[in-house]
Amino acid sequence: MSTKITALVTGANKGIGLAVARQLGERGFAVWLGCRDHERGESAAAQLRDAGIDARAVILDVADGESVRRAAANIASAVMALDVLVNNAGINLGAPGKVSEESVDGIRALFEVNAFGAVRVTQAFLPLLRKSAAGRIVMMSSGLASIAATRDMTSENWGVPYAGYSASKTALNMFTVKFAKELLADGIKVNAVDPGLTATDLNGHMGDRTVDAAASIAVQLATIGPMGPTGGFFHDGSGTPFAAHAW
Repeated sequence: MSTKITALVTGANKGIGLAVARQLGERGFAVWLGCRDHERGESAAAQLRDAGIDARAVILDVADGESVRRAAANIASAVMALDVLVNNAGINLGAPGKVSEESVDGIRALFEVNAFGAVRVTQAFLPLLRKSAAGRIVMMSSGLASIAATRDMTSENWGVPYAGYSASKTALNMFTVKFAKELLADGIKVNAVDPGLTATDLNGHMGDRTVDAAASIAVQLATIGPMGPTGGFFHDGSGTPFAAHAW
């Protein structure tokens, strides 16, 4: 059974998730890539192993409770503890237009993955995280989750649709704070991050940020020391490792 520092990244077969896994691997972590598709997961893990990273894939569908439980059991059979969990998996159903016309079924699907999926995974892996000397949980949120920015008519958020997507990430931020409060006594730090507008399959490759740049803020929060923050919402800071985001 491995005693190496270990990380699990969900939705890690491509995009920001794969970049997070690569950067954690380059810092010495053994990384588990949580993926829905076995072949894509194995291909991504092999890509990291070719770069000298200790990586392996595990089937994990964050919207499926049984899949999450199986993944937790599989990883628990191989490692002594889980040091980092990055809840990166998420979906976007495209621009829905006005909130008055947005499908409630679509909104429910967004919450199931973007908010409830992160809760489901976090709950399942807490026993392993509690065995770490310095557990860290990172929630991949979005700048669109900020209520303060969304209600500001001078902000870019004001004119952006995606009500269901934005609300699912706002809910994720609340779960971040609640987990941070509960796990404070365990020494586990829990933070949400905004990767910025990054060109990935999630948004049709819209945005000027690379996946490596987007991943860096998640990796920074995943590897903070004992004096680092918990229960916060962060983005890349100008001249600083990270900066607080407006809720």
